[in-house]
Amino acid sequence: MLIPLLAALHVATVVLWIGGVGFVTIIIFPLIARMTNSFEAIMLFQGVEHRFARHARIYVALTGITGFLLLYATRLQSLMFTRQGLGITLMFIAWAFYLLVLIFEKRIFKKLFGAPEKFDAKKVFAILSVFHWFVLGLSMLAVFVGVWWAHAG
Repeated sequence: MLIPLLAALHVATVVLWIGGVGFVTIIIFPLIARMTNSFEAIMLFQGVEHRFARHARIYVALTGITGFLLLYATRLQSLMFTRQGLGITLMFIAWAFYLLVLIFEKRIFKKLFGAPEKFDAKKVFAILSVFHWFVLGLSMLAVFVGVWWAHAG
């Protein structure tokens, strides 16, 4: 009974987390790219980012906790970083990457938005957009390989 409950919670938090990243990447960044007023673009981005970041921290924490509990409950932890555990390993790498980004988020944003005299909104948002597409691609690859691995037998 514990494993299906953990798996359901794990998948639900992944859906919310990656879905949010997808929304920001596919909807918000193109919207920002079309904006002509840099101040409005920054305000929109900050509003969305601050709201989603709080949620993302919860989702990433719950995903990590449930993922590790599932590994140990199913006794699959020994497959980490092996060929047979490719799905688990890729999911872990994607999760760890997000965790690091969330830990260093303030430093990253300070570097990107910190020097007003050198600030170029179009350039910063272009960098953030490319980064989000990379992260979304990594996330979708992890989801695809993880589900494939779990059901390939």
